[in-house]
Amino acid sequence: MDLADSRVLVTGGAGLVGSHLAATLLEADATVRIADDLSKGDRDRVPAAAEFVEADVTDPDDVAAVVTADLDVVFHFAAYTDTNYDDDRELFEANTEMTYNVLERMREVGVDRVAFTSSSTVYGEAPRPTPEDHAPMEPISIYGSSKLADEALISTYAHSYGVQSWVFRFANIVGPHQRGNVIPDFIEKLEADPTELEILGDGRQEKSYMHVTDCVDAIRHVVEHADDDLNVYNLGTRTTTSVTRIADVVSDELGVDPEYSYTGGDRGWTGDVPKMRLSIEKLAALGWEPSIESDEAVRRAARQLIDEIVE
Repeated sequence: MDLADSRVLVTGGAGLVGSHLAATLLEADATVRIADDLSKGDRDRVPAAAEFVEADVTDPDDVAAVVTADLDVVFHFAAYTDTNYDDDRELFEANTEMTYNVLERMREVGVDRVAFTSSSTVYGEAPRPTPEDHAPMEPISIYGSSKLADEALISTYAHSYGVQSWVFRFANIVGPHQRGNVIPDFIEKLEADPTELEILGDGRQEKSYMHVTDCVDAIRHVVEHADDDLNVYNLGTRTTTSVTRIADVVSDELGVDPEYSYTGGDRGWTGDVPKMRLSIEKLAALGWEPSIESDEAVRRAARQLIDEIVE
């Protein structure tokens, strides 16, 4: 579909990816409505030209207020992560409830296109690079399990209710205004004590990092060029970066030289996938390649976040 001049809802649009996508869609003369409960997102990220509605997507009444018949497409990005919830059951139920509420309201009012942000965590500890048709899917975290359940709901609405769908399985997306992941965590720790940095795990965890500008460009490209009933695409880079390398980059950008201390083990926390690289051959075949590889994405995000965090 052509997103220029379209009427769009972005749930979770005050978050990292949603706010950047909204800005690019506004530049394409789309009409953009953003729904966010601001539990993780930031009102200041919302572009001034977008309509903003503070809404809890777990509440069907709030969803009814923002999912209206005049929309061309819903970008459903609202979700809770492990950093939002300590209660695994609440995390799983909230994420699946949000997705069900959005899809069911779309069916009720006749909105028939949805784009959804899933995650590499649906694969679990899979061979690398991991293609979209890898099976079986064996997530090892409650967050990954919730995303896989969300994908199942979207598949049902795509095949049984005529809702054309795009599902994006993300690598680690990084960029400005982000909080609660490894780069801002290292910046904040080193601001507090530039002589020592605690690193969760053994530092050899190695994953693909994608800058948010590439991420939203890829999303737009796929939505505008992939036209199956259900379209599933990995979004990432062809390269990876280790946690220790991220520590090196952040330290370098801050101009400090700390001693590293490791908590041990091959993963940072229960459910952490220590090695991840997604295959992006399907994305490349559709005509899109990342412009920023993993190390540069980390460095660019570190510079942007240092400008925000360091006083």
